[in-house]
Amino acid sequence: MTAPEVSPAVLLADQMVRMRDGVRLATDVHLPPGYRSGQDAPLPVILERTPYGKAEVSRSEQIDGRLGVPRPEVARYFTARGFAVVFQDCRGRYGSEGHFTKYLSEGPDGFDTLAWILQQPWCNGRIGTMGLSYAAHTQMALACLNPPGLACMVLDSGGFSNGYQCGIRQSGAFELKQATWAYKQAKLSPAAQQDPLVLAALEAEDIRQWFMRMPWRPGHSPLASVPEYEDYLFEQWRADTFDESWRQLGIYAQGYYDAIPDIPVALMSSWYDAYVRTTLENYAGLTQGRRSPVRLIMGPWLHGDRNTTHSGDAEFGPRAAFDGNLARHWLGFRLAWFQRWLQDAPAGAAPDPVARLFLMGGGSGARDAQGRFDHGGAWIQADAWPVPQARATAFYLHADGRLDQRAPTGEADRLRYQYDPRNPVPTIGGALTSGQPVFEGGGFDQREDARFFGVRQPGLPLAARDDVLVFQTEPLPEDLAVAGPVTVRLHISSDCPDTDFTAKLIDVYPPSADYPQGYALNLTDGIFRCRFHETWDEARPLAPGKVYEITIEPFATCNLFQRGHRIRLDISSSNFPKYDVNPNSGESAADAREKRIALNTVHLSAAHPSSVTLCVAAPRDLTPLPAHGAVT
Repeated sequence: MTAPEVSPAVLLADQMVRMRDGVRLATDVHLPPGYRSGQDAPLPVILERTPYGKAEVSRSEQIDGRLGVPRPEVARYFTARGFAVVFQDCRGRYGSEGHFTKYLSEGPDGFDTLAWILQQPWCNGRIGTMGLSYAAHTQMALACLNPPGLACMVLDSGGFSNGYQCGIRQSGAFELKQATWAYKQAKLSPAAQQDPLVLAALEAEDIRQWFMRMPWRPGHSPLASVPEYEDYLFEQWRADTFDESWRQLGIYAQGYYDAIPDIPVALMSSWYDAYVRTTLENYAGLTQGRRSPVRLIMGPWLHGDRNTTHSGDAEFGPRAAFDGNLARHWLGFRLAWFQRWLQDAPAGAAPDPVARLFLMGGGSGARDAQGRFDHGGAWIQADAWPVPQARATAFYLHADGRLDQRAPTGEADRLRYQYDPRNPVPTIGGALTSGQPVFEGGGFDQREDARFFGVRQPGLPLAARDDVLVFQTEPLPEDLAVAGPVTVRLHISSDCPDTDFTAKLIDVYPPSADYPQGYALNLTDGIFRCRFHETWDEARPLAPGKVYEITIEPFATCNLFQRGHRIRLDISSSNFPKYDVNPNSGESAADAREKRIALNTVHLSAAHPSSVTLCVAAPRDLTPLPAHGAVT
């Protein structure tokens, strides 16, 4: 992709835009070459609000094969085609004034920014927004206030539907990517950049060692030298009940869907991204009772890596990349979207399916030249999400390790294990982001490996642990697609006042020449903190030995289980360092001083069955996506 040769764009740099509380946010305005503000016709505007630097490199942007492009260069692509482009530093970041409190100021600040843009002579009153990750969160936050001028959005891997259930916490547990993100970004904070001693203090910390000494204490953490970052992290970590703090603007779009304007929205994420649930819930919330088009794209990538064809060790092949498969390139996709909805360009001739989904699987299972596992895959399209052709099917867990569609008949079948919070199950991939240098996401053989934090017995499968229960089908007689939500219903009991249960869905490959022990590829996982067995609003202890029904909701997935493969479900009580570790004592995991070993039971009887519900379809019933089956 080569941008046309153009003269330099007009740049109005470092405009200090005043917010309602007087804080000023640093803003760059990019205008077409030769544009004369106040004389030439006003323009439609594209806005991105970011905490990562309005003039810095955007790691996921790609031009002419270069991955990682400065935002001003991205702006030039759009200004050369008749748009004004605005990049703004979020409050307390880079050139902007004020204190950074993650997520919670983005709604009002975004609203005020749009109001300012509308007053400028170069704006024609129509504004579109774009951005990845945090810059998707900023979009959804401002949209919840129904701001003037907002005409369309492109949200890539973010835009909190409910931060309590995805992105910050999951079903009571805390996502520790928040801790690694805070540590890395604290080093780029104004406090660290302006004070060499603060930066030196942060650089001297060993974040991996700190993860071995959890929970942290305020004033005694790797963030102690930057209190504003430490403060917001502990606020999130300690807020384990779903109270009003989780219903705040910026992290709870579910409470504002009725206020969001009825405008065209493109939503994109990926099966190994941390925002699968957010994206799919936003799709549901923004399509109900509305007329404007909402389009959904779900790839197989890690967070924002739309042109990387592998996630972890799992290789999906050249068809997995966005560029060349869904559109000529990602910039061109957004250009067509903004031309259609901001410049009234006619709709393209290419089909515009509601959902473009990457169906993982179908590969050879061999090791490729880069040492990765060939899982393969292909794009499909659907008229809605969940995929209409897929039917919800319950698979029951049995005491002998079977997983099948026959309900249990035993009177007292159950399986027990001891969960020791001092020896949690190590995280080996999954839907993760921002975890480096402690953990990483993606698909991996579920076998302990020295690459992963917390591993104690490299080479052994996680299934060999005493605290991991394994349930799997017989080898499948024919190919089977799973495309939709995953719901795990367990009947459980424990001898402790609180504990966790985890569930992980796995595609089990049979032994092969490259992998003589087979290959257990993780697809999706979830967790449930049992102190919230009745309601998310209040923690209530478990009664020892009492049987409770809980529901674990791993992220949705889209995978082809090939003939001869097995569908496997692993049940345990920890997944660290993806989630914080439950101490089993009844204390909040953020402040616990006591760790107890729990005797946890999964009940598998006729009276207390446990199951996983998958949305299954015959692959022949799914619709392949034609090449470039998107606006281009």
